Amino acid sequence: MRNINLLLVLATVTLTAVSCGSKKETPKEETPKMLVLYYSQTGNTKAVANEIATKLGADIEEIVAVNPYDGDFQATIERCKQEHEQGNIPDIQPIKADLASYDIIFIGYPVWFGTYAPPVQKFLLGADLSGKKIVPFCTFGSGGLESSVRDIMQAEPNAEVMPGYGVRAARMEAMPKEIDQFLKANGYLEGEFAKLEEFPAQHEVSEEETAIFDAAVGDYPMLHAKAKTVAARTLPDGMEYLFTAENLPREGKPNMPPASELKVYVTVENGQAPVFTKVVR
Repeated sequence: MRNINLLLVLATVTLTAVSCGSKKETPKEETPKMLVLYYSQTGNTKAVANEIATKLGADIEEIVAVNPYDGDFQATIERCKQEHEQGNIPDIQPIKADLASYDIIFIGYPVWFGTYAPPVQKFLLGADLSGKKIVPFCTFGSGGLESSVRDIMQAEPNAEVMPGYGVRAARMEAMPKEIDQFLKANGYLEGEFAKLEEFPAQHEVSEEETAIFDAAVGDYPMLHAKAKTVAARTLPDGMEYLFTAENLPREGKPNMPPASELKVYVTVENGQAPVFTKVVR
């Protein structure tokens, strides 16, 4: 009996040794290599790019136009209109980064005429980002994230274009907090973040909700609209409203957009006045 017990112990030790010897370590996932690539005229998009690159520890490079745009708003508008009518796209300086070595490329730009600024258009025309993940980010007066993302998808059909981030130039002070939320919510940065609930079904606006809408958009000269329906959801520090509104034409303002339906996002932080965050036309 003693011999049998000894054999059992030896067998157990042998199996344990074999098991330990055959155990393989699980390979660690490699951290994706990220590049933040941006064009900025006034410095707003540059500020967003620096915030992203700093938080992620990513490489960063600026897209530079060979013939820079003047800082004056009206001069930029006139030049862009002329270039568009003539089919001209301004040249940019060569990109120094080896794009092939990156897995994720954040592309930043100001929104002009509903899409990315021409220097970014020039970059996309000459770049093959097939197989890359593209993360758009932009700054704007009232909106243009959604329309510019659609244009990136058309320009780079073989890339995976991810959800993007946009911020109004009038709301740059909110950008660092929003970037932190955006990067964490989309898995680029580890850490806790506020998971937002979906907007419920829309309902007709009340007098109180109409007042919130009017207070948010009243001072913006390029938006003359009337709220029709709304949905609201809770934020960690207030409320967010999604209004469906009618963009009304103004008499004597032929350059204003024609009457149409649009979406207007409005936030009301605790103790603060309503502000609109973006318009989706």
